[in-house]
Amino acid sequence: MSIDILMTDHPAWRSDGTVFRRPVQVDAHTTWLVEADDREINWTVHRGAGVPPTIDVFALPSAAPMPAASLHTGLSTLGQVGRISNPSLWDALATAIVRQVIRARQARKLYQEFCDRFGDRIALSDQSDIHSFPTPERVLTLSDAEFTACGMAFKRRSLRCAAETYLAHGRTWSELAPSVLVKELQTIPGIGPWSAGAAVADFSHDWSLYPYGDLAVRTWASQAAPDHTWPGDEASFARTWRQVTGEHLGTYTLLTLAFGCRQVGAV
Repeated sequence: MSIDILMTDHPAWRSDGTVFRRPVQVDAHTTWLVEADDREINWTVHRGAGVPPTIDVFALPSAAPMPAASLHTGLSTLGQVGRISNPSLWDALATAIVRQVIRARQARKLYQEFCDRFGDRIALSDQSDIHSFPTPERVLTLSDAEFTACGMAFKRRSLRCAAETYLAHGRTWSELAPSVLVKELQTIPGIGPWSAGAAVADFSHDWSLYPYGDLAVRTWASQAAPDHTWPGDEASFARTWRQVTGEHLGTYTLLTLAFGCRQVGAV
C-alpha cells in the first residue's frame, strides 16, 4: 500500500504532536489500536483477533472533466490519500449523532470526553491510555445526569434511540447496500438525511452518499478552488457540486474533506 497522507478526520483520532492514535472497533468482541506517524502505520490488537481494518486509498481521476479543472488542480497536492473505513456501524452512527449541528472541533471534544468517561480503556506503551466509544449496551445504562456531566445532554435521546435500534437491527443493517442503509437509518428518531449519509459514508466509504452540501465541503472547496464561483447556500452548492464532480462525486467529496482535515503525512 502506498499513500501520501492518512486522514484523521474521525474524532477518535488523538495526537501527542508526533504520533496519531485511534482505537478502531470492529465488532462487540474486537478492537484494534492504530498508531501512525510520518514514517509508518502500526496496528495492535487490543481485544479479539483477526486482521486489522482496511485502509482504503483515494486518488484523483487521471483527467478531470472541464467543470472540475480548478478543483482538480487544487486537490492534486494531496496525492494518494488513505482513510480507515469504519468497520463498526454503531460507531459510525454514534459519531454522526455527536457531529450533528455543532462544529467539528467541538464534536471531537465531546466524542473524546464521552469515550474517556464510559468507553473501554486501552493501555498505551507510554503508560497513558485511550478509550473507545462506549458500546450500545453501555450507552443504555447511562443516566440523564451522566450524559449531562460530559456535555451530551442534547445528544442523549438520539444516542439512546440509536443504541436500542442498533441492538435490534444492526446485524441485518450491516449487510445492506449503502444506498439502502441510508434510508433504513432514517427510521431512527433523531436521524435525518445528514446523519444517515455521514454515517454510511464513514462505514462503507461510498462518499457519494455523504451530505456533500454541508459546511465542511463548502468551506474546503472554496479554499481548494478559490477561483471557482461556489454558491453559498447548501442546496445551490449541492446542485453545483454534482455538476462539477460528475461521475467522480464520491472521490472529489472525500478528497475535499481530506484537504481540510488533520493529516499524517508521508506514511
